[in-house]
Amino acid sequence: MAEHYIETPVTDEVIEKLRAGDSIFITGYLFTGRDSAHKKLIDLLNEGKELPIDVKGQFIYYVGPTPARPGKPIGSAGPTTSYRMDSFAPTLHKLGLKGTIGKGLRNTEVKNSLKEYKAVYLAAVGGAGALISQSIREAEVIAYAELGPEAIRRIKVENFPCIVINDMYGGDLYAEGKQKYQIED
Repeated sequence: MAEHYIETPVTDEVIEKLRAGDSIFITGYLFTGRDSAHKKLIDLLNEGKELPIDVKGQFIYYVGPTPARPGKPIGSAGPTTSYRMDSFAPTLHKLGLKGTIGKGLRNTEVKNSLKEYKAVYLAAVGGAGALISQSIREAEVIAYAELGPEAIRRIKVENFPCIVINDMYGGDLYAEGKQKYQIED
């Protein structure tokens, strides 16, 4: 398992180097969004309209941060459960989204779209929102302010820590972990 320091936006060549179990440290910009924001994005696409963000080469972090304390760009920013975005992710991968960050398992359709569109699913450590927020340098609401914590933000990150769960080759850290520690009867 390797360690990678990457900068956004990313190319296919960057994604091709990542394998399930690798540690990733992201510097650059990420978008944030949860299920309400994702539904709005997909609704726009279904209406033939442009998205308020360009997802090509980017990552979306599934987070609804707490309010920022004075002098801080953001509050606690722990990941939310990813499966709620499973119905939306393949459409965004097709548009060039290179990765999503959250916690928990992804469905087969999402895993297949990672392979088809050269993308990855990364996990941030659940329960470590205060620690994760220390790698966030700036945060700006850029769409759907009415959603409050679930608005789409553009966040500037430095060495944002993640682990590759699902890679573009079908690697699945969760499945590999279960298999490794499976006790046979």
